[in-house]
Amino acid sequence: MAIGFVVWLVMTPAIYRVWTPPRTMFMLTDSADGNTVFEEVSLDYISRHYVAAVLAHEDAELGTRKGPFHIGEFIDRTQTYLETGKDLSGSTIPQQLVKNIFLVRGESAGARVFRKGVEAGLSWPFSLVGDKRQLELYLNYAQFGPNLYGVCAASWYYFNRPPWDSNPWDAATLAGLLPLGEDVRRAPGGGVDIESDGTWLVASTVANAQNKLPGRIRQMGGWEGAVATVGITDAASDNPLGPHSCAVMPQSVADRLAAEDAWWSSQYGG
Repeated sequence: MAIGFVVWLVMTPAIYRVWTPPRTMFMLTDSADGNTVFEEVSLDYISRHYVAAVLAHEDAELGTRKGPFHIGEFIDRTQTYLETGKDLSGSTIPQQLVKNIFLVRGESAGARVFRKGVEAGLSWPFSLVGDKRQLELYLNYAQFGPNLYGVCAASWYYFNRPPWDSNPWDAATLAGLLPLGEDVRRAPGGGVDIESDGTWLVASTVANAQNKLPGRIRQMGGWEGAVATVGITDAASDNPLGPHSCAVMPQSVADRLAAEDAWWSSQYGG
């Protein structure tokens, strides 16, 4: 058993270096109605505004930190959570990624504590895939709505655009959704709903991201400096279209929009 576990620890990062499985445990345990909306997109075709916003919002030290997280900070977070039930700082991208890939959802306090411990342990061997690849997987697997995963699907669903075609405002909007994926809804005509009853938390989180992320990104040297921390030196628009470019609206997104009888305002090309 021990040998098998060691083999798994070695082989799993090797597999994820070259393959993006279309489902994760987090997707498979989503209790929302409807089919999973997901389409893989290569990091080459993700707007650097998205990349910079997610780094600034979730884990600005991803490309400069040694290891998936700071052990001392993790110990402090754990102690605070056990004492107060609150996790004010949040997990790093490597920790969130292994949670999304390998772990089921659980809302009890015990389940959350167990999950935090497991994700911390798994994030060390999984970090062998490299910072840039971890970011690519994270952007593909992050939840942006009920049963809606990845920046390819989110960009088409909310903005009617491919993921390489973005701007700082929309990028900050999507980054602001990351803690609240299950609670987000599409606004009539496109965009994120921040006006309907019950959306105050989403509205507050998105507004906070829209207000603060531009300054954080400037401190990182603009989007160019932010993405350079993980080894990206080009713009998404520099890359010719190829496999996994998300150049057209995924069928799963089109099906979701049709089921919702959705429409697009002129702001989003309607």
